[in-house]
Amino acid sequence: MEFTYAKAGVDIEKENEVVKSIVSILGRKNLIEYNGIKIALSTDGVGSKIIVANEMKKWDTIGIDCIAMNVNDLLCIGARPIAFVDYLAMEKMDAMVAKEIAKGLRAGAEMAGVDIIGGETATLPDIIKGMDLAGTAVGIVEKEIPKGIKEGDIMIGLRSNGIHSNGLTLARKVFKENGYSFHDEIDEIGVIGYELLKPTRIYVKEIIELWNNVEIKGIAHITGSGLFKIMRMISKKFKFVIDEPFEPQPIFKVIQKLGNVSNEEMYKTFNMGMGMVVVVEKKEAENALQILNKYMEAKVVGIVKEGKGVEIPKLGIKYS
Repeated sequence: MEFTYAKAGVDIEKENEVVKSIVSILGRKNLIEYNGIKIALSTDGVGSKIIVANEMKKWDTIGIDCIAMNVNDLLCIGARPIAFVDYLAMEKMDAMVAKEIAKGLRAGAEMAGVDIIGGETATLPDIIKGMDLAGTAVGIVEKEIPKGIKEGDIMIGLRSNGIHSNGLTLARKVFKENGYSFHDEIDEIGVIGYELLKPTRIYVKEIIELWNNVEIKGIAHITGSGLFKIMRMISKKFKFVIDEPFEPQPIFKVIQKLGNVSNEEMYKTFNMGMGMVVVVEKKEAENALQILNKYMEAKVVGIVKEGKGVEIPKLGIKYS
């Protein structure tokens, strides 16, 4: 059987249709301006990663994911994250679990350099089965991003920490259908549940240092829908050609093998080892790499060319 994200229960195309429907009524702005200050907001949760946390009885990292999913998105529009509020809904309140989640939120806030200025809890036994964690981050816009992307610009990839907080529905389905529990071990990755709970990498400090020293033209946070996220920063006039993708971490290879998942499906569901992409002019690439490699593995992964969409030629992948 060949697994896909849609068969597992998450249809990215239908989600995009829903977003378009909402935007058609409400409209959408990336930021607002108040008394000359440009302010941006981002809201997101940790999705079905909570199911893994509950099964493993380990809740001290999902708060990091909640912070990361929001602050990383703010960076993509040139906003420095400054504050965060969280929302925890539970079927039945559990102080011990809430305390463990708070540990992760505090750690994530420290990594991102933000203050948690408030939050909300709700007991919803008729709606929530288990719990849900989400939050909203506020940022001050310091850079105009994306801006001025053109043919010949260089794409630099930043290494991810693993699966992060996307594609967990497909991952869980693959392991379950192959008879694994989250407590089982697989040679390549160790205990499945602990590997899936590795928190989303927070890129704030390195990206801010980067844009203080290098002209950044675009940033993409590779989350749900994988490489499709890159298309948000590239106009219809250009395409992003990934000549040298990262070697995916073992977790992705295990999921692909067990689920008989195609390359095309993997790269539009998971980050596949690359958590963020930065676009710079060719002359800025070396300086950018020197800054980024102080913090993590970063490398030139591709180039901007005329056309449309995203391509990985060596894997025969084309998205448009």
